[in-house]
Amino acid sequence: MGKLSAKSDYESLRDARISENMARMEMLGLLRCAVELSDIASASSSRASPRKAPKPRVMSMTPLRRSGRLVAATQTASASTRRRSARLNGESVQHKALPPIGALSKLAAVAAEEKDEDEENLALVVDKKRVQALQERRCDSKARGAVYDPVLGICCHFCRQKKLCGEEDCKRCGEGDLKQPCLGKTDCSSCHSSNGILCRACLKVRYGEAEMEEVRKNKNWMCPHCIEEKGIRKFWICNSSFCLKKRKIPPTGIAIYAAREQGYESVAHLLMDRLKRQAF
Repeated sequence: MGKLSAKSDYESLRDARISENMARMEMLGLLRCAVELSDIASASSSRASPRKAPKPRVMSMTPLRRSGRLVAATQTASASTRRRSARLNGESVQHKALPPIGALSKLAAVAAEEKDEDEENLALVVDKKRVQALQERRCDSKARGAVYDPVLGICCHFCRQKKLCGEEDCKRCGEGDLKQPCLGKTDCSSCHSSNGILCRACLKVRYGEAEMEEVRKNKNWMCPHCIEEKGIRKFWICNSSFCLKKRKIPPTGIAIYAAREQGYESVAHLLMDRLKRQAF
């Protein structure tokens, strides 16, 4: 195809619009302002100082840093500084004689006696220095207590708070006797482990169990964890965060208010009813 000699309608219309806009800009004085601005910009660029070229950095030939292990040293110097055992240097080595038969058992017995003495001394220190402060800070609340003590406090399986109980006859929390049990914490007759330690508040609110006085009188009391493992009560589970995570169940948080609004005695009864409905 050859080149078209005449302009198309679009090009002619475009040229007419361009000429019309240029005439309007000249009438408004925009062309004159544009020329003046370009002159000012060119003048300022000519007055500006030329940019200096960066000076090349002179790299001095400093000696290389090398480890003393890699530097070639003389044989005498290396022999004097080299670490060698006494056997390789030709020196006599004296070996310690082994203890006679039965001496190890005697040493173990002595260590056990020293450990018992240390525990007794620790109990005396706690009894002297902390009893007065404990009596001043200890509250009368029989729920979870309000005084945290990492030495005398026993950790609850659910709330995991090492707080002193508010029981009047508790010699551990009241008198600072480490050898005595805490009367404000439960003890499972089956496992005797940390899973069976619950405070009064968690025992009632989370599991709906009997009062602490009844639990202490019942020598065959079993913790919720052991009841779950032995299958004594169907659909009964321990609702602590540890046990729920093992079952891949999210922890409930503070669910006692929702449980009581729905008519349940505790959070454990609420979860037991949910598991029943899921099974059927």
